[in-house]
Amino acid sequence: MARAAWTKWRRGATALAPMIAALAAASFAWAAGPSWLRHVFTSHMEGEERQPPSARYIIDSGGDFVLDLTGGHPLLKFEDNPEVWALTVSRGPRGDLIYYNDLRQPMLRVTKFGGVTVFTPRLPQGAAATVEGPCSPLRLATLGPVGLYQRLAIASLRSGRAAQHAIGYTAIDADAGSDGVMADAALVTSEAIMTLASHPRDRSLLRRVTRVNIIQGRTAGASLRGGTVLVTVAPQEGLFGRPSSLKIEQALRRH
Repeated sequence: MARAAWTKWRRGATALAPMIAALAAASFAWAAGPSWLRHVFTSHMEGEERQPPSARYIIDSGGDFVLDLTGGHPLLKFEDNPEVWALTVSRGPRGDLIYYNDLRQPMLRVTKFGGVTVFTPRLPQGAAATVEGPCSPLRLATLGPVGLYQRLAIASLRSGRAAQHAIGYTAIDADAGSDGVMADAALVTSEAIMTLASHPRDRSLLRRVTRVNIIQGRTAGASLRGGTVLVTVAPQEGLFGRPSSLKIEQALRRH
């Protein structure tokens, strides 16, 4: 029965029916196992208590976020936003660790003494953050065809409301190994469309967008072809295998 359901989805699952107005946060499950990144994050500190590999942080100027270092790539999620940011990390000046999004913009800096600074569009100069304590790691969960259909429908509804015209979402060749990342790609695409719609000079970019197609590929990416936003995901990379909302915004602004 499951095979028959996924066979149907291999032709592309298009979500057009109205669904609930509020978007449920992406489903995550427990992640386990140490990683090289957790070792780098904890072992480079001197004289301070080591941070938990998956922890919640309080931002001094308000708000909080989760930083998860238990997997192959660091994951960052702000409590007031459903998007999970898959980051890369490299050494900065004075031995600091700098965490970047997929546009190579810094989102987090950790000093060797454990000081944490977070960067956001509202806090471009950075704000200090303090660890509150350990929390559950973040990882995508398998949704199944019905769960994926619901996520596509919600993303379609959110995008259509923002753009003020219908925008359909389709997952091409979805299967049990890709449904989670495809659903998350739909979420971040709707986030990008909502952000563009909120800016008068960007709103006109959405006039010709009528469809979002999510496909599998070797690397994550996004482009606009005619009236279709093409979002490419690499399921084997997990959350790192789909573009961020910022990268999708960038792709739309190029046209």
